[in-house]
Amino acid sequence: MPTSTVSEARAYAVALHGAQMYGPHPYSHHLDAVAAVLAPYGEEAQVIGYLHDVVEDTQATVADVQARFGERVAGCVALLTDAPGATRKERKSKTYAKLAEVTGPLELALLVKVADRLCNVRACVADGHRALWTVYQGEHAVFKAAAFRAGLCDALWTELDALLADGALPQGA
Repeated sequence: MPTSTVSEARAYAVALHGAQMYGPHPYSHHLDAVAAVLAPYGEEAQVIGYLHDVVEDTQATVADVQARFGERVAGCVALLTDAPGATRKERKSKTYAKLAEVTGPLELALLVKVADRLCNVRACVADGHRALWTVYQGEHAVFKAAAFRAGLCDALWTELDALLADGALPQGA
């Protein structure tokens, strides 16, 4: 990996996401949450955490990411970028198929993906966003079958499983 730092990745991602919002918050709110979850896993995980949506949601390309942050970071970002599709189900199906095949050094992408999903679900629970929580709950079995690797980040999966269990979202939310 080039000598890019977490702060450089954050600045790059925040600049690219610009005025995009994450619910009522600037997009940096989500990126910072993902990077915080990834902190115990090292700087490279945090760099990828900051960059995980730049190809999917901005004008950045995988080649741009590779030039700035290196081949492994770019490879992980490519894995985390949804393939085109007419519906969420189609896009996620293609992405989960990619994730299911990941082995070796690119498994770092799986760690970032579960951190991203965990942060999304935490936000749903905190904001009482039942509709999106229900989407995540409905996708969870297929998502976990594709992205879970025993011993990679079991504590994150345990929390995600609990947050998506029936009854985890308060009634009326």
